[in-house]
This record gives sequence, C-alpha cells and structure tokens, in this order.
Amino acid sequence: MNTTTVLPAAAPRPVADRTAVGEHLALPLFRSLSGSLAGHPYLKVVVDRAEDTWHLLDTAVHPFHVDYIATRVLGMEPAELDSCLDAFNASVYMAPDRRFLLGVLSLHTDEDTEGRRRPFLVLETTEADTMDGALLEEFYTYVRHRLDGRLPLLLKPANHGQEHALAPISDVRVPRILSHELFGHRTRTPLNPGEAAGRLRHFRTPEEYAAAAGALGGSDILAMPCLPDDVPRVAGFINTAATTPLSHTNVLAAGWGIPNAIVRDLDRLIDAESLDGGWVRYRVTEDDISLVPLAPAAVPAAPARRRQPIRLQTPLLDDISARPLRRLRRADQNRYGTKAANLGELHHVLDARTADLTAFHGQPRPPRPDLYRHLAARLGTTHPAAPGQLRAAAADFVTGTVSAPDGIALPFGLQHRFVTSSPALRQGIDRLKAALDRGALDAVEPLCLRLQQLVRTAAFPDEVTREIVRALPAGPAAGRRLVVRSSANAEDLPGFSAAGVYDSVTSVHGADQLLDAVRRVWASLLSPRSVRLRQQAGISLDDTYMGVIVQPYVPADLGGVLVTCNPTKRADFRNVCLNCSPGSPEAVVDGTALPLQYLYNTVEGGGRTVALGSSGTDLPAATRERLAQLALAGRLLQSHFSAPDVDRPLDIEWLMTDQGAFHLVQIRPYAR
Repeated sequence: MNTTTVLPAAAPRPVADRTAVGEHLALPLFRSLSGSLAGHPYLKVVVDRAEDTWHLLDTAVHPFHVDYIATRVLGMEPAELDSCLDAFNASVYMAPDRRFLLGVLSLHTDEDTEGRRRPFLVLETTEADTMDGALLEEFYTYVRHRLDGRLPLLLKPANHGQEHALAPISDVRVPRILSHELFGHRTRTPLNPGEAAGRLRHFRTPEEYAAAAGALGGSDILAMPCLPDDVPRVAGFINTAATTPLSHTNVLAAGWGIPNAIVRDLDRLIDAESLDGGWVRYRVTEDDISLVPLAPAAVPAAPARRRQPIRLQTPLLDDISARPLRRLRRADQNRYGTKAANLGELHHVLDARTADLTAFHGQPRPPRPDLYRHLAARLGTTHPAAPGQLRAAAADFVTGTVSAPDGIALPFGLQHRFVTSSPALRQGIDRLKAALDRGALDAVEPLCLRLQQLVRTAAFPDEVTREIVRALPAGPAAGRRLVVRSSANAEDLPGFSAAGVYDSVTSVHGADQLLDAVRRVWASLLSPRSVRLRQQAGISLDDTYMGVIVQPYVPADLGGVLVTCNPTKRADFRNVCLNCSPGSPEAVVDGTALPLQYLYNTVEGGGRTVALGSSGTDLPAATRERLAQLALAGRLLQSHFSAPDVDRPLDIEWLMTDQGAFHLVQIRPYAR
C-alpha cells in the first residue's frame, strides 16, 4: 500500500500526527513543513521507488536530501556518508536506475482571468540532476497523484538537459514551466546583498533624476527604473524595472558594498508607508528584501561609509613605447594599466600552457578534499590522473575554447609626456589637486570640465604622436576599424572596478580619429565623476595614470559578460553567471538591452536559463552548449588570475564570432 512518511524533529509534533491520516498533501500541511527560499515557501520531497513511498521533509530539520536518505532511510552514519559523498550523490542524482527521486515543491501564486489570486505548486529537481524524460514523467505523476487535486502542479526543468529530455513528452501529461517564465517577472529580486540606512529618493523619470542628481550623496538610497552608469556613490540602489546582476551599476554596488535589488512594487510600498524622502532601513539578502521606515530617533547622525583600502603600485613613466598586448605580462600593470596587463597575461597563459588552471577545483569543499574528480569528468579525462595530466587537459580545454585579442598598448608615459608638455594642463591639475585637498567640492566639477577640454585641444608633442600612430595596423590590415579602450592603473582592481567610469571608442578609422580617440580616453581620467569616485576610495590624483589599448574591431554575433560566481548567492561555489545579447558586450553592461541570463554549473555540469531579456526567445541548444564551455573556461582561468585567493571571482567580457570562436576582451576581478 502507498504510504506518506513525514519525519518530525526529535520529538513528534502535532503537524506530523496530522500527516499520517492520508496520502494527499494539502496546503495546511505544506505550509506547516515548508521553509522559505527567495520569498517562496518550499518543501523537500523524496520518492522511494523501491518502497513505493514518498517522504515530505521538515525543512527546518532536514535541509539536505542526501543527508536524510543516508541517515534516516538507509541507516548510514554521517561520517560514512562524508567519506563517499560524491559517489552517493551520483547514485541519487545521476544513476539511470536510481532508487530515489529527489525534488523540491515550491508554492507560488498567479491571477486568474477575473483577477483573483490562486496558488499553484512547482516541482523541480536539483540543477545537477540528470533525470531523463521517462524519470521526470514518473516523478511528476507520482507527486501529482498525492496532491490535493485543487492545487495545480507544474514541472520546472532544472537544466537545459531536462528541457531537451521533456521536449518529446506532451505538456498535457506533464504540464511544465520554465525558470524564466516563473521568475522572469518576479516582483522583487535581490541583486547585491547588503544593508543601509538612508533617505529614500525615488525618481520615476530620467528628467526627475537629472534635476536632483547634483544633490545626491552618501546618505541617499536611490530608486528609479534604470539607474544611470554615471550614478554617484550613494547608500543603496533600488531598480523599479528589470535589470541584470551583471550591469555596470550592480558591479558598482558590489564594489561599494551597498544593497541593490529589483523592487517593482516600490510605488505601492511608498504610497502605503509614505516612504519617499523619508529615512528607511534597506536590507537585501539572498532570500529577502525589506524597506522599513526609521523613527526619527533611529536616524543615524552620519551614516558610515565603507572605505576601501585601495593600494596602487608606483606608476612607471619613463617608457613611452607602444607595445603589442601579447608581449605584456601581469607585472606590466604599473606601466600599461591593469586591463592591458591582464590581456597580455592571457596571451601568455594560452601560449605557454604552463599555468595551473586547476587550483580552484583543488580547494577543499568539505566534506570533499577537492573537486578534481568533477573536473576530470568535465574535461573527459580519468581520475585519478597521472601527474600533470589534469593540468594539461585543463590547458588544452581553455586554449581550445577561448582566444586573446590582438592589439597595441600605449603606456602611462605617453599620457605623462603629453601632460607635462602643456603648462595649462599642469596648472589646471595643480588647481584641481588643491581643491580636492581642501574639500572644495563645488570647485571640482568646473575644474575637471576645463581640464578635459584642454586634453582634447592641447597640442601633441611630436614624439607622442609618433608612438600613437604606430598603433595603426599596417599592410593588408591597414584601414581596419579599431576599438580604443581605457587601461588605467585605477580600474579593474579588487574593490575598485571603475566599471563604466572611463571612456572607450568603438569605431575608429585612420590616424586622425585614433589621435582623437586617445585624447577622449585620457580626458575620461579627469571627468568629474571619475575624480570624485577615486577621491571617495582614497586614490590620489597624483597616483592615477591612463594607458590605452588599441585593438582591431572584431564583429560578433553574440557578446556578453561572464562572472565566475553566482552574484546573488555568494556561497555557491558551483555556478557561474553569464549574460549575453546579440552584438557586443556593451549592450549588456550599459543596460541598453536586457540580456539573456544563464547559470552554468562548473562542478557537476549543466546549465539553465534564468531570463530571456529583450530578445524574448532562447538561444539554440548548440549555442547554449558552447556557452557552457565558455563558463568552464572562465572558471579555469580564475585559478590563475585570482591566485593566491583562487576563490575570488573574475568578471570577463567576451565576444563570439559567427564561427563560434570566443574572444576575451577584458578580464578583471569581480567584487564580492
């Protein structure tokens, strides 16, 4: 006979006694046993196929499926499970003849045609589960027959593999919902965790924001549909329309350590609580977002701002020679800038193939001593492997997946030689430094704007012109479209990414346009916003210099950003987040288009679509599989570029050509 087993805590509770009456799960029982995840009640489910039994786990007592199965069903000791955890996981998540089917039931609501709210349940497995279509249908049918018939039940594929496996199965037999359909329009979405007390400033239009932007400061929590890239440093961000965790503004939020979230119903909250312009405590966690009015007595007199200890290496200014990117190494960042040095280091990693790209997977992940077994499976090699075999396989995989861009780096010395050649520039910089030293903030902006104008118009010394023009391609490549990017020593740093702060010029042809583009990039080092942000971070104007990268333009079918972490769940060591849209990465990072969003598991494998963005349709399965390879390559590069702290994630901008080749155009630390 079919039975329903509900396990209580150490002592029986009334709720457990109620569940022994029948086989069907109704809402009262669900709510009594459920926990909360991302604001939704959820309940863990185990189906024992051998015993024709299902178990509903009390989430407060049994947070992990495998611990429960091993200790409470199979009678294993915890230490015994720890000693064979990966093999045990494979038996319950990947074996085609598995005894147990594991999943989660979550409770959601939608509106019917008459506007009434109605509950429905969603069943899903873990992201690493490899159930085929037959097992998924069996799992769904088993649970469906044991639920209150009034509750709709939908199956949510946990990864792209399950989506493919379900495709031949009628959605009448197995009604389903995709992740982006379930969560793409959620009312509230955490983006960057944090907590702040500040004055809520809500702007419904860009014009409203522009009128008040000059008065915004560190005590304000800024709310608007789309935060501008030139936003000043404030206490917190609230997006009232959809955005991505990889936008420039969320990168800034992560770097500044301030809370950021999507709150689509902010208008309703403001009207209900009279919050606009008032002081609130704003808290964002992985599972919750709250805005609580502060009583006058609780308003802080001077909200504390986290100061980031930024340390710049002494810039080297003696050399004015342009140099190919492939000749640079990471140590050249104090001469050519962090961005150029990282791209040069990427060339070295791909060409020399001597770097250890397995270090991230070699870290202990208790109770596992390391993740080498999983990496070997991803790379198609054996485990344990002969000495050096896994490292060689990782190097082969990365080299076969990504390439480094060609280009020329212009050093700090060129900018320094240009500035020192102009008495007007030297005097203007001295005035700006004096204004910053005495805290004369009203004087900073006009001084910066005047300096930027001087940079754009002052004469180039002949030697500076010669070195810049040397960056132009010669021979058959002459006349090609170029891209000119910043490479300052005050960007792409741990704790100070400067995302979107400095200028790039993406369409340059010929010597005159190249000279103008270099001026524009140099001038962005003196913009009011960049000067203000560096001052707030404790970076002196005296220490800041701008290098420039000149690259051939690479046309792309797809472009985007990959961060080697899950930005909204920092303890997750499995997943990396990838955003993309047709064309260049700029559309992703500057917010002009909502990107497709994916999470890829770089341990057990698999990926899932989080949001479709502005495109409205998902990418073909073959392209998503290529993106999975890019995700793993990014994780492997993290082992080298983040050393010695190999858990520190990377922020990688990339392009994919029409031949499916990946070009990495930027590698930098991602703030945690």
